[in-house]
Amino acid sequence: MPSSYTCLYYHLIFSTKERRPLITAEWQTRLYDYMGGIISHEKGRLLAAGGTTDHVHLLASLTAQKAVSDLLRLVKANSSKWVHETFAEHREFRWQDGYGAFSVSFSNLAQVKRYIAEQQQHHCRISFQEEFLAFLQRHGVTYDERYIWM
Repeated sequence: MPSSYTCLYYHLIFSTKERRPLITAEWQTRLYDYMGGIISHEKGRLLAAGGTTDHVHLLASLTAQKAVSDLLRLVKANSSKWVHETFAEHREFRWQDGYGAFSVSFSNLAQVKRYIAEQQQHHCRISFQEEFLAFLQRHGVTYDERYIWM
């Protein structure tokens, strides 16, 4: 086959350092837009973004030429720098080192978009920690809880 064809969708989840509630409503949408620009620059596409004051969910279509880890390193480093440069009062803003990346089938995109859009309501019932552990369990990811929240 002379060409490669991919359909790669990821639900990406990461939190602020120590899950500190630093993402305010005043700049949350701008942060998501900025992240979308980084993803677009890397030949991907941001389909949905949401979260709360302490974490972010992104639904993104990525190119096969860019590793998820490389993309997230760029998104986290550049968005953190943007926050520091744009909002001087948020110089303490940092992302946690790790992340969750879960593949999404084309047939489930609408469901994941809805889930991301409803993050504020969702977290009235369940904490980020409970949510993230449920993702790991649902996707069969092996983990040691002693090291997740460091």
